[in-house]
Amino acid sequence: MVTQKVRRVGNSFTVTIPREEMELQHIKEGDTVSVEVRRVTVETRIKPTLSPVFEEAFAAGLSELDADMRFLSDR
Repeated sequence: MVTQKVRRVGNSFTVTIPREEMELQHIKEGDTVSVEVRRVTVETRIKPTLSPVFEEAFAAGLSELDADMRFLSDR
């Protein structure tokens, strides 16, 4: 999900799509896209938490790669 500010352009308003998102979604100028509009509140911006199973698996994988990452950082 992308969060952007609404900006005034003349008598209208616009929301931009970051280039990275355009490339990720393979969207080009002139394409038609779907947009879900909803106001973002402070509560909405809170970073979602990972499921405990995913967090545990990520931590285990990260610890397995620790020596490799240290080796690469010295290069």
